[in-house]
Order: sequence, then structure tokens, then C-alpha cells
Amino acid sequence: MRQDHLVAAGQLSRADVERVLDRAAEFDAALSAGGGEALPARYPETVLALCFYEPSTRTKMSFETAMKRLGGQVVDMGGVDASSVSKGESLADTVRVVEGYADGVVLRHPREGAAKMAAEFVDAPVINAGDGAGQHPSQTLLDLYTIREAAGLDDLTIGIVGDLKYGRTVHSLATALTEFDAHMHFVSPESLRLPRSVRFDLHEAGAELREHTEIDDVLPDLDVLYVTRIQRERFPDEDEYQKVAGEFQIDAETLAAAKEDLTVMHPLPRVDEIDPDIDDTDHASYFEQAHNGVPVRMALLDLLFQNHE
Repeated sequence: MRQDHLVAAGQLSRADVERVLDRAAEFDAALSAGGGEALPARYPETVLALCFYEPSTRTKMSFETAMKRLGGQVVDMGGVDASSVSKGESLADTVRVVEGYADGVVLRHPREGAAKMAAEFVDAPVINAGDGAGQHPSQTLLDLYTIREAAGLDDLTIGIVGDLKYGRTVHSLATALTEFDAHMHFVSPESLRLPRSVRFDLHEAGAELREHTEIDDVLPDLDVLYVTRIQRERFPDEDEYQKVAGEFQIDAETLAAAKEDLTVMHPLPRVDEIDPDIDDTDHASYFEQAHNGVPVRMALLDLLFQNHE
């Protein structure tokens, strides 16, 4: 990888993505063969700092697991209420202090652009683990890994469904897919369409995308169905959330018209977007998608630390 930090999916060329995914496949095979015992301790003296200003389960735990699988250590800032943030400390000051304790920083923050700003104040690699409704590039890498394993990344037809306005995973994934031969269909209520700025960037990148309000319009053509949660916490008004809550719910009846080999994905957590009955079908890939976070984030950390040496 050519970068010192990873704050947005737009930094990643096709070659960058393929390098991360190929390295992830190596780690995945080693983990499958013998767990952590099959991996040498590549970074025994390296410490990764986790600075999460918003709740997280999969991202936080998979980064911690990835660093430990690489033989390194993790320090955790803990909850915002128990940190100096509660005393008014700025993000710039926090990351400059944390850099004195760790060799890399994983940052989740409610403000869009926070990771990019933080990266301007430190030399240690900064990884954006989600910045408000902005970007989530490491999630995108594990999404691409899952898609590549299931359907391939070229000549791909993907439907992205749900909260496209506030969905940072959507914004990052769509951006990354412009590096591949992907036909993108975006399905959402009118009020949750892709932001104009994201649509503009995708068009500028030459993306083939279409927007819909009904999933049935595109389902039979899809290789991958990427479902997202309506993000209640991002809505400025509860009434507006209630108008769209439960708008899209995927169940066996929904998938009756789908291809037999359709892959259903979700960045999780889910609320009621996917019926649990789908979990035991061949379509469901969302738990495997979550598990892929460990080898993919191992690969990302490995390449960033190598680049930073």
C-alpha cells in the first residue's frame, strides 16, 4: 500500500485492494489451518491504540483480535465518559497524546472527516473505523473480500439496499467498486437516497449505477444483495425515522425471485432488515462477512506497518 493512513476508500486503487485481499487470503488460510499457532508473531513490539468515540462490537473486537494474531498488543481508550474527552479535550490533543503510547491508531468518531483531521496531527498510521455518516474503509475491504470469495469482483451486479444517506459502509463500498467492473443498483426510500456528493463522485469515476425505490425491480438480476440498517441514531428527527423504519425487510418470500447463488450481505448489526430464517440458507453470508474482519484487518495492519517502517 502506498499510504501512511487509511481514512477513505477513495485512497485505494484496484492494486491496493487486491494486495490487501491477497494478503488476507494468506492469513485466512493460516488461521483455518491452525488458528493463531500457525502464525508467527510478526509484530511483538508493536502496540495498536483503539479510540472509539461511538459504540462498536465487530470493528473494535476484530481489530483487537487482528493485532493480537499478529503478535502485537492493544491499548484501549475506553468509553468517552471515562476518558479526558469528557473534560473537553480536543480530538487533535487526544491523538497526539495517544501516539506517544502506540504505533498505530484506530479511530471511530461521530463527526464526518474526523479521521482525516486526526491523521494531520500524527505520524503513526491512522485507520478510520467509521466517521459519522462519512466513510468506513476497513469495513469495505472485508466486504470486498467476502464478495470476491462468493461472486468475484468483475462483471458483478450488486444491489445495495436501505439507508444510503447515512450509511458510511455504503459510501465506502460504492467508491471502492468503481475500481472494478461492477453494476450498482441502489434501493432506498426517496428520503434516504445517496447524498448528492456521493452520486457526483461515483459519476465522475465512471460508475454504472441506477437508483430504485423497490427491491423487486432489480432482485432477479443480482449476484449480491447488500442490506443495511436504517440508522436511527443518525436521524435529526425521530418522526422522520419512524416514516422509514422497516421499509425493507428481506425474508424467504422476498428471495423467491432471486438467483439460486445470490449472496446476501449485511455489515451488521441488523434490526429487522433480514428475517432470521434466512440465516440457515445458502444465501446468507453476513456472519462469514463479520468473521472475515480478522484476516482482512490483519492484512491491512501488516501492510500499513510495513509501509511505515
